[in-house]
Amino acid sequence: MERTVPRTDSDEIDLYIRTYYSLLRSSGEVAIETLVESHEGMDSLLHPHAREATLDVAALIYTSLRLPSCITSVQLVLLGQRPNVFERWGYPVAEWQEVSSQARRRRAYYDGKETLALIIASRSDIDDIIPVLTAFQIEWNKLHRWLNMSQNRQFLVQLTEDDVLTEDELAALGAAVGVGLDDIERLYAAWGSSMVPMLRSAAASRKRFSVRLLAGSLADYRKAMQHWWLNVKSHTPTVPYEQKRVYFVSSNTHSLVNLWSGFALKQREQLIDYIESAGHSGLLAEYREIEADAVPSSRENFFYYAMKKYLRDNPEDKALRSEEEERVGIEQAPSELGFDLDAQIIHLDKVSPEQIDPRLCLPEIERLRDSEALIFNIDYPLGITAYEVLTRISENVGQIAGVYVMGKSATLNGRVGDILIPSVVHDEHSLNTYLFNNCLTAQDVAPYLIYGTVLDNQKAVSVRGTFLQNAQYMGVFYREGYTDIEMEAGPYLSAAYELVRPTRHPQDEIVSLHGATFDIGIAHYASDKPLSKGKNLGGGSLSYRGVDPTYAASVAILRRIIKKEIEWVRSNTD
Repeated sequence: MERTVPRTDSDEIDLYIRTYYSLLRSSGEVAIETLVESHEGMDSLLHPHAREATLDVAALIYTSLRLPSCITSVQLVLLGQRPNVFERWGYPVAEWQEVSSQARRRRAYYDGKETLALIIASRSDIDDIIPVLTAFQIEWNKLHRWLNMSQNRQFLVQLTEDDVLTEDELAALGAAVGVGLDDIERLYAAWGSSMVPMLRSAAASRKRFSVRLLAGSLADYRKAMQHWWLNVKSHTPTVPYEQKRVYFVSSNTHSLVNLWSGFALKQREQLIDYIESAGHSGLLAEYREIEADAVPSSRENFFYYAMKKYLRDNPEDKALRSEEEERVGIEQAPSELGFDLDAQIIHLDKVSPEQIDPRLCLPEIERLRDSEALIFNIDYPLGITAYEVLTRISENVGQIAGVYVMGKSATLNGRVGDILIPSVVHDEHSLNTYLFNNCLTAQDVAPYLIYGTVLDNQKAVSVRGTFLQNAQYMGVFYREGYTDIEMEAGPYLSAAYELVRPTRHPQDEIVSLHGATFDIGIAHYASDKPLSKGKNLGGGSLSYRGVDPTYAASVAILRRIIKKEIEWVRSNTD
């Protein structure tokens, strides 16, 4: 058999991971400063200039977007699975302010002074949080040093907090901190109106984070997962899960429900009036080009994106959307208190062929009205949490009829916006390499993807964390033909193994899942290129284009589910 399991052995990354886990065993606070040397030594692809005096603007932007804005005042970061864990240790987080970050879904509470509590769902959150805090502290302290050089101190004095910085001021700031205008403009785009307050905070004091892990046993994580499941049941009390066949989907909380409900498509005229009156000139220009067939963009995708903007500005209409969703069998189970993982239940027998996205109108779709199956959709989790979620769901439902995974990834051979469909997944958590029949193919997705390319028969690797990769590590995978880098597929396949075998998933083996009796479908859309200077999906002039791969994959997944269920209903009723 072809050698499939890559050996990545990066001593520097292993040393870093071992170091922070050994430190977190302490019952007290751990200074992030003790991790700086090992963090710098691993030469992370996300933090290539960690050791240099030069500011690594990309790392500073990446980390600041994944931390709440109050991080400028925080000194102590607490980690735990549920609010009662913090309260047991004397931290009444229920009385604190709930805060969030721009680019990471993680429930957080701030005491208004110097303490931040972060809810974690699995050890993958630790593998994410610790490198982010360390990188942020390194770059913050570089910024502090640059801004306190004698020739630079006067620069901030001349700015007011409400200032819109001019190009000349940005160029002067770049010169003050030793970076070019392009870098400082990217930082300004990320920080926006917080730019001057952030700079003043950085100039005022160095960052000295400490971290304390309040509960880190496997039992603690499983208790948190049990509370998550009980919360789902409390929001959907009439659903007899133990009697249901379930199509499990890990995606997001907008694409499947938009496609199924058709709510945005019913509001076309209202949405057009909104983008004309609300000053969304970019969206209006895009719409006019779509109507004139000047661009190949999907009209349906456009309205789904516009609806998101509309509801942000008109939250009072969310109740109307909820009513429409309930009418077509969509139940919402928002996460509460614990880790941030929303769920949605779609009753297939409530299908409305008149409202559903036209791309889903398969022949005999009316047969779904005789279905007793559900789609159980979750907002994709982080890393090993995927294993715990699918395991918990499968223990509590009648039958898993399919497992479908859609999420972001990095690509080593494609472009940003491409869709990668793997048939081999190496999982860095279990060290297993999974071989499986991916029920999704390029032909299933390509008709609905406008701007990218669909690459199937790919090989993916599920990594432990975004920072925990360096050029040596990535090079080993690329030489072995791995081109799709993400975080959840491997843990999901470990859970899928336990759905078809009588034992727990193995470790460090080549594992065949070709005999699975249910669908396994995995599609990733590329959001960055770690081996080049590629942009992410949010880096373009119109972020609407990022909707294209999301909905192409979502349409393909829903079409597959609808087709499978029509066949099941036909064979069991005719």
